[in-house]
Amino acid sequence: PATAPGKKITARLKRTLPVRGPQAPTLSELMRWYCLNTNTHGCRRIVVSRGRLRRLLWILLTLSAVGLILWQCAELLMNYYSASVSVTVQFQKLPFPAVTICNINPYKYSAMKEYLSELDKETKKALETFYGFSEGKSKVRRSVDDWNSSVSDFFQQIPLLKVEDFPRTATELHSGQKRKIEGSVFHKDSSIVNSGDSNDIIGFQLCDANNSSECALYTFSSGVNAIQEWYKLHYMNIMAQIPLETKEKLSYSADDLLLTCFFDGLSCDKRHFTRFHHPLHGNCYTFNSGENGTILSTSTGGSEYGLQVVLYIDEADYNPFLVTSSGAKIIVHDQNEYPFIEDIGTEIETAAATSIGMHFTRSRKLSKPYSDCTETGADIPVENLYNKSYSLQICLHSCFQKAMVESCGCAQYAQPLPAGAEYCNYKKNPNWMYCYYRLHEKFVKEQLGCQQICKDACSFKEWALTTSIAQWPSTVSEDWMLRVLSWDKGQKLNKKLNKTDLANLMVFYKDLNERFISENPANTLVILLSNFGGQLGLWMSCSVVCVIEIVEVFLIDSLSIVLRRQWQKAKKWWSGRQRGRAPQASDPEGQGHHNPACLDEDLPTFTTALRLPLPQGSPLPRTPPPNYSTLRLETAFTKQLPDTLELSQH
Repeated sequence: PATAPGKKITARLKRTLPVRGPQAPTLSELMRWYCLNTNTHGCRRIVVSRGRLRRLLWILLTLSAVGLILWQCAELLMNYYSASVSVTVQFQKLPFPAVTICNINPYKYSAMKEYLSELDKETKKALETFYGFSEGKSKVRRSVDDWNSSVSDFFQQIPLLKVEDFPRTATELHSGQKRKIEGSVFHKDSSIVNSGDSNDIIGFQLCDANNSSECALYTFSSGVNAIQEWYKLHYMNIMAQIPLETKEKLSYSADDLLLTCFFDGLSCDKRHFTRFHHPLHGNCYTFNSGENGTILSTSTGGSEYGLQVVLYIDEADYNPFLVTSSGAKIIVHDQNEYPFIEDIGTEIETAAATSIGMHFTRSRKLSKPYSDCTETGADIPVENLYNKSYSLQICLHSCFQKAMVESCGCAQYAQPLPAGAEYCNYKKNPNWMYCYYRLHEKFVKEQLGCQQICKDACSFKEWALTTSIAQWPSTVSEDWMLRVLSWDKGQKLNKKLNKTDLANLMVFYKDLNERFISENPANTLVILLSNFGGQLGLWMSCSVVCVIEIVEVFLIDSLSIVLRRQWQKAKKWWSGRQRGRAPQASDPEGQGHHNPACLDEDLPTFTTALRLPLPQGSPLPRTPPPNYSTLRLETAFTKQLPDTLELSQH
């Protein structure tokens, strides 16, 4: 066909001409082409500059600009995940929080004596041995249930000790016998480090029931602290074996605790309180719990429009070994939160009026990637044992209780009971005390992993409290006020009230300003892209098109060149293996590489033809001899024009 010579020349040009641009065969040629054609001026100046010094300066400037861009972009990315805090203050009608009130003494001592008879007896004996304290002989009932008969034997196994040759020798207070101390020593009071008198050191030793050589001595520099800790240890053993219904009867009822009640200027009574049983504080009562679906609110600040209650403490019926202070404990919390009385409760004094002013704040934090908080706690691998909304305290207590059940085989009495578990007591779990103390030591040292697993809640409510105390009742009003209160409660109390048995409590909003603290992203995606563009334009005079060009050349084209060369090597190796010998030189017509830049539609030109290589072994071309017949001049016209005739004759 007529086009065959043109296609042949085109194919030969494609194999021979050097390849430039994105289809270059080597990375160096690709980079040179990029520097000559890119929109960034620094790269182009590196190639076109004359002189080594000038080229070196442009290389340094370009690399510095690239480094500054990377640094600034990294700063922008880190700032993208930061948050700004905004505070909004609103004046509106506020919902009143839940207020939980507990007597510091969890159970009436008069009702608990029969269960604590042996424990009280051993405690009094320890006080007599230590300090010569004696109340004289008192009648003590030694048994209530069948479990009470074995208590004394257990006290002999874990007696109070007086450390004499610290920390290796101790004397049992119960028998006066000396024993050798083995195992670890844990100081429950930091002041023991500076104590030079070993006679002040008191404690008790716990040993592993399965391995008697594994023991731990817990020491105290104060005899009061030692006796209280030892008493609480056995107290929890006893209470864990008493049914819940019985414990609720042994504690205070709403009629016992509440004398008067006012809210928002209106009278209230025990129907506005909800009872729940706390393991360590007995019957507690929550005002405005929201269990009936109604949450009270207040539209006016001030003490007259809050909650006002007068509490009957009954100090005379306190357990003398369990608690050493009198009064009540309260906590202000949300209706969906669990009241951790033992952790953050506020104590209320007797014979005083305690005013608690509140400021309400709602906080909202951003979750990942801005902070490591949780929305609902569903992503925390710890079961919520409290059936309330998630909080960090709930997670920590639940995590410890789970570890307690797994390690000791029973649950700790002060926390809710997990499903399928039972509370620890020395009859069924003789090793639980040693296990509990060692486990609690790991928890405090953050070795259980609970502090690493549990996270803060992203949203929470907080009531900042301001407490003030005044003497109550006053001297001039004490007589008539006590008479009136005794008259109101006289039929149930059967005795005259004393002001040390009463506590006046007022809880109110100081103002109705609700503060809302929220975190917002400091940068949005639009701002981030704008900042990126500003940095690229400032340091490299580059735009989005330039970025796309960089991605195309340095990623796509460079990768394709490397893969193409590897593919050609693999094909060459495979061809040689198939032939069984090294590949031989092919026909000169087929030498060279295929030039994909030259399309079949490109027609050859004279200039490109001159750049074709000569076949091997062919002589160099010479100028052909002239054909003299071509030197003859022949006119192009058959007849000469008249106006040129005269010129030709001359």
